[in-house]
Amino acid sequence: MNKLKKKNPWSWVPSLYFIEGIPYTVVMVVSVVMYKMLGISNTDIALYTSLLYLPWVLKPLWSPIVDNLKTKRWWVLIMQFVLGILFACIALTIPTTNFFKLSIAFLWLMAFTSATHDIAADGFYMIGLDEGNQALFNGIRSAFYRVAMLMGQGVFVILVSLLINASGMDKVSIEVKAVPADSKVQTVLLDHFDYSEQPGDMYLVYAPKQLDIPIKRVSTAYADSVMKSALAWNIAQGQLDPNAAQIAKDKIRKDKNKPVKSRNFENWLRRNFGVEEAAVTDYDGNLGIIYFYLSKAPETDKSVIVTFGQDKGDKSIKLMDTMRFEFTTENWNKPVMAVIQLDKKLVSPSSAFFDAESGKVKMAWTVLFFCLSAMFFIFWLAHRFTLPKVEKERKEQSVGKAVKDFFSTFGSFFTKDGIGLAIVFLLLFRLGESQLVKLSAPFMLDTREMGGLGLTAGQYGLTYGTIGLLFLTLGGILGGMAVSKSGLKKWIWWFAIMINVPDAVYIFLSYVQPSSLWVIVPCVAFETFGYGFGFTAYMMFMIYISRGEYKTSHYAIATAFMALGMMIPGMMSGWLQEIIGYQHFFIWVVIATIPGFILLKFLKIEPGFGKKVKEVTSEK
Repeated sequence: MNKLKKKNPWSWVPSLYFIEGIPYTVVMVVSVVMYKMLGISNTDIALYTSLLYLPWVLKPLWSPIVDNLKTKRWWVLIMQFVLGILFACIALTIPTTNFFKLSIAFLWLMAFTSATHDIAADGFYMIGLDEGNQALFNGIRSAFYRVAMLMGQGVFVILVSLLINASGMDKVSIEVKAVPADSKVQTVLLDHFDYSEQPGDMYLVYAPKQLDIPIKRVSTAYADSVMKSALAWNIAQGQLDPNAAQIAKDKIRKDKNKPVKSRNFENWLRRNFGVEEAAVTDYDGNLGIIYFYLSKAPETDKSVIVTFGQDKGDKSIKLMDTMRFEFTTENWNKPVMAVIQLDKKLVSPSSAFFDAESGKVKMAWTVLFFCLSAMFFIFWLAHRFTLPKVEKERKEQSVGKAVKDFFSTFGSFFTKDGIGLAIVFLLLFRLGESQLVKLSAPFMLDTREMGGLGLTAGQYGLTYGTIGLLFLTLGGILGGMAVSKSGLKKWIWWFAIMINVPDAVYIFLSYVQPSSLWVIVPCVAFETFGYGFGFTAYMMFMIYISRGEYKTSHYAIATAFMALGMMIPGMMSGWLQEIIGYQHFFIWVVIATIPGFILLKFLKIEPGFGKKVKEVTSEK
């Protein structure tokens, strides 16, 4: 212990918490972006990735083992080595046909290993620093932990985007114009296409080069028939049915005789809070069709994914449904349809630009996970030399003594004064954030037609990986300095305001749907700064209720309740968003922050906790 006090905490705190944040970020955040880019629905993404919180919820069950067997340093190094192996395993599953099930399984193992690493790292932190330095460096460790999270949302996604662009074709930009009703109707004859392989690099063949849609009304029946025909055509051309997953779920629900009350609740939500639809009329806006196929076949067992959506322009010119096409050696020269419709209220000429981007998405994610595997082995090797040895090896103990210690450690947490209110606070303080975090990435990446912002993977990564990273780090450091100077109790209300109120920027973004990063980036900067500043209070409160003989195990129990508070609301968030839409969902997120404010009034915190005490030296 004395040896560690003489060592500057800067030499190990930042790197330890950076590497602690990487696997958590991959499991909870990066996986969301990956599955979204690979075509998994919001409901499945939110449900299954939220279930990955379970190891963090259950980690108190094995935290006494980490507390009583070997040293914290030993556990940290072993878990880092295992995590390096698991990253490589996930990389190997992505190219397979059952990648979703296999990757989820390895992500669950990664979550279990990461949770164990968290127990050891947090215990090492609390053993190595006194209360004042814990408060001072709490902002630092939180900042570097969040740096890891923002690297996942930023640098990792940018890397994937660069790999996709490098492996894909040139981006195609198509202008769609709403033209006067008497304009000539464009006709595309499929017999005129050349479906043979073309020499040179692969490129996307599309027609027409510019789509002109006359401004006129068509019958609703005709518009519906065009949409159904286009969907049936694309499926016949080898594309997946975008409604297949929902149809399968509906069948399962029907087979299981889903309770009427549950169906009634869904219907009530859709009726009162669902996405507003235009008034029912017997006419719709006119439609136009753009065809796509490839100039040559992809490599064997490889696929090329093309995403198509609006880049900029009049929102009255909209793509019907999200468009994601996957071309293989079997269907590369089978043209698919993208249907674009004018708003029925559009009366004057206008225009919009739609982009088609492509690349080897699975290959890009495979490369990323192999890079992460290599990074973890490098950190494991470095930490073998940089982490100080501050503990003695624990003596072997009998099974009976180990069981007794387990129940003594576990039970002592729940006998602490005021622990009931503290647990409720841990569960509800981030009720809004727990739902927002699961849908922020899908919202940014979803097309404007689906209510999102339509950012590319590179734009999303740049937004969170540059300005967002800078402001979050700044917020975390300032939060730690504030607690160190004045104590947690004095700042607790300001922390609550800063972590919750900025969530409201998503309401603005969902209603306005700005296309300019000059508008989106400041909103993200405000939200990330507030979270970095406010989360300091949450982490310090967990340290506060974990004080005592078994601080490592008790802190693990506290973080388990934190994970539970993120898991359960997160599981429901995707289902809720798909029912009520992004706009109403983000309003609900802000409403969900209210219980955290109410609980603050009843929370008891010692006034001096967290305040750094100046060391007083005396001459003898």
